[in-house]
Amino acid sequence: MFTEQTYIQRRDLLTSQVDSGVILLLGHDDSPMNYANNTYPFRQDSTFLYYIGLDAPGLAAVLDMDEGSTRVFGDDPTVEQSVWTGPRPSLTDQSAKMGIYQTASLSQLQTVIEKTRAQGRRIHILPPYRADHTLRLSQLLGIAPEQVRQAVSEPLIRAVVVQRSIKDDEEIAEIESSIETSYQMHCLAMKLSRPGRYEKEVVGQIEAIPIGQGVLSAFTTIFSIRGEILHNPFHENLMKAGDLVVHDSGVESPLHYASDITRTIPVSGRFSPRQRDLYQIVIAAQEQAIEAIRPGVEFRSIHRLACRVLTSGLKDLGLIRGDVDQAVEAGVHTLFFQCGLGHMLGLDVHDMEGLGEDYVGYTDTIKRNPAFGWRSLRLAKALEPGFVLTVEPGLYFIDGLIDLWKAQGRCSDFVNYAKVEAFRGFGGVRIEDDVLITTTGCRILGPAIPKSIEDVEAACSSAEGR
Repeated sequence: MFTEQTYIQRRDLLTSQVDSGVILLLGHDDSPMNYANNTYPFRQDSTFLYYIGLDAPGLAAVLDMDEGSTRVFGDDPTVEQSVWTGPRPSLTDQSAKMGIYQTASLSQLQTVIEKTRAQGRRIHILPPYRADHTLRLSQLLGIAPEQVRQAVSEPLIRAVVVQRSIKDDEEIAEIESSIETSYQMHCLAMKLSRPGRYEKEVVGQIEAIPIGQGVLSAFTTIFSIRGEILHNPFHENLMKAGDLVVHDSGVESPLHYASDITRTIPVSGRFSPRQRDLYQIVIAAQEQAIEAIRPGVEFRSIHRLACRVLTSGLKDLGLIRGDVDQAVEAGVHTLFFQCGLGHMLGLDVHDMEGLGEDYVGYTDTIKRNPAFGWRSLRLAKALEPGFVLTVEPGLYFIDGLIDLWKAQGRCSDFVNYAKVEAFRGFGGVRIEDDVLITTTGCRILGPAIPKSIEDVEAACSSAEGR
């Protein structure tokens, strides 16, 4: 945990940005897999972690702006329950370490909220993303479950987003500790990827690294020769000579700050000429995008720059023809790059996405472009020092999308479909790093994970038997 003063300052800043009333924060409960006592690994709500710091199930907190107080609600285990859990510090002792000196039984929360409602004071809540939270808020607020979304506090959302978007030195250190683990995972994956092995064999060994360090994965590992499937959770493919593997994984630090790193690995240990050509295009797009990142620059312009570099590279290979800028304006690149260039990173791998992506990545004047490809851009607004974000361009050859566009004659003035046909079954290439916005520019966080063609091939060749 961070220091007591860190959590006090976070709460003080939050309550200073919300006019009056109370802020109700619900922590997570255990989530059963198939019966009540067999639960998924516990993961606390990130906003609850950020302001309250208590990493245990069955808790809630009320921040009262009018009284200037914070109270945590929860229950200590009974003697009978402690047979299964072991002895634990009391809620009072745990809360005191976070600078909170008022605690109460969870059963008292309903009474406190009802009293607040009777006083006509506003109860500020954040958007629930779990069904149990929707039902709990419905009960606490005395409204139907379908009305809970209407009761969400936009001032609270905006205040939380502004505050959590700026990472301090302690948070950056946590993210970099996660990337240290990612470094180990990616280097091992490069050594283990070879013809004749199943993807799941490699996934099992790389995921043992965070398990051995006592931390969780930040999301389901993507490790697949079907790299054109952007979020592919399937690990059953047999890797063959000539395949490319897209390895996109991340872990959480002990305080739950995430890493999110992607590398593309030649199963044969060396890239083929065609693979080298496409890989060079993607790495050029990433390098130019990162070089252009600095405070005040809108990330949507960085995305457009990366799209232009990708399109220019594809034109050099003969897959695209015509004016590059006109092609990007027409959305030609979205046949090959269907997603956004990156997203915010922090306590959530898609940081604060549960609060509403448009609050996190957009503003009242910078609106989401609804066009295919563009609408998947999670971050568009101007960058600020302290933002941490991913930069992850890619090229993906999706047969169904190629068939659809070709049948529709879409962008036929720009797309050389005859050339594109030769890339069916290629898969995909993605390269991703985590980047901190500084006062003068940016820096890539964590140790340097092999990324250039030469370094990736060297890491692959370091395996025994190559």
